Amino acid sequence: MFQRFYPDEWVDSAYTIPFGKYFNNGYRGILFDIDNTLVHHGAPATKEAEELFKRLREIGFLTCLISNNDKKRVDLFTENINTESIFKAGKPKIKGYVDAMAKIGCDRTNTLFVGDQLFTDVWGARRAGIYSILVKPLHPKEEIQIVLKRYLEKIVLSEYKKYVKKKG
Repeated sequence: MFQRFYPDEWVDSAYTIPFGKYFNNGYRGILFDIDNTLVHHGAPATKEAEELFKRLREIGFLTCLISNNDKKRVDLFTENINTESIFKAGKPKIKGYVDAMAKIGCDRTNTLFVGDQLFTDVWGARRAGIYSILVKPLHPKEEIQIVLKRYLEKIVLSEYKKYVKKKG
């Protein structure tokens, strides 16, 4: 029942993902959520985020941000980061993911998605057929609707841990 929400992987941080490994395995595009995935909710890009995108370009990745936020929020983050973006993406609807892949010239077979929420980020990526990596939220301060979803996520993630342990 919960498996449709399971990520392909669950890691501590977007900043610790071994992206070179994925490039060597044929991945060429990465779609990222912004808030609580790359920076605290509503924050501009940090030096750490700027360095990450610089490193990804050096590896050879094409990147695109996919956010449910408005253009102003996404533009605040991308000010010093050279990346494509989709705002008001409507996650977990598939269209935003498909549009993001088209924007960077990638497809379901060679694109990764990185985000912090199961019911928008991961579920949407799974529905779009994209390999998904769930990261732990960077900061506990979130909007109330997200806080409420986090309680449900705990239940799903508890089952996910059992599933991973049994699987492997």
